[in-house]
Amino acid sequence: MASSFSAMRTYHELTDADRSGLPEQIGAQRKRVADRLAAVGRLIAVMSGKGGVGKSYVTAHLARALARSKQAIGVLDADLNGPTIPRLLQVAHAPRTTHPDGVEPATGADGVKCMSMAMLIEDGAPLAFKGPTAESFVWRGAMEAAALRELLGDVTWGTLDVLLLDLPPGMQRYVELCDILGAPPAVLTVTIPTAESGDAVRRAMRAAVERGSKLLGVIENMTGQGFEGTAGDDLAKEFNVPVLARIPWHPTPDVWGELAGRLG
Repeated sequence: MASSFSAMRTYHELTDADRSGLPEQIGAQRKRVADRLAAVGRLIAVMSGKGGVGKSYVTAHLARALARSKQAIGVLDADLNGPTIPRLLQVAHAPRTTHPDGVEPATGADGVKCMSMAMLIEDGAPLAFKGPTAESFVWRGAMEAAALRELLGDVTWGTLDVLLLDLPPGMQRYVELCDILGAPPAVLTVTIPTAESGDAVRRAMRAAVERGSKLLGVIENMTGQGFEGTAGDDLAKEFNVPVLARIPWHPTPDVWGELAGRLG
């Protein structure tokens, strides 16, 4: 993986001898993640199961609103291939400071701490891993899971009230997150009003329930113009959770403040 974070050591870079002890190393990494996150009050995965609903936009602005309410907030951009959180939090691309204990997260707008793959590779460069060319479809998933473990375990988050995890479309990163943490995180879901979005988000919510995640509620984004439907209400009724917010196309700061207050 081309990265400015030389301390990262993904599992695909292990030697053959190292691989023989891989289960023990993964167990040690899980403990490192648990130790690193011990000072985090709440861990919340923000997900939708699909792209195009503005999930990262919602995550970033929710984080800023929570920070303005005098909480210590962090955001981990778990979308390794399409990271956008640093730009949304107004973080400039720059090499991260490393210490023997780990890597410092960046501090963005309103004091929100964040870490993203976009901050670890050259600006504009795609995420690229080294591995057997003939088995790239197998290796890539394992490499991305390893990178997620390291982002959780090697970043010095410090004491936080809330760490938001911005998950990419699909469910693979959520499943990996559950395995890394050893327990399913609480989940906040984002949809747009359309029935098509509702169908995709419904599948994601069902998968989260089956894994044991607590569903905190639904945020319906991009309301009032262009998209028609009742996906937010439909999902809330089906899963017996609240619609925490309806975000219009041009939200004002008070909209995010109300959402932050409802999330508690």
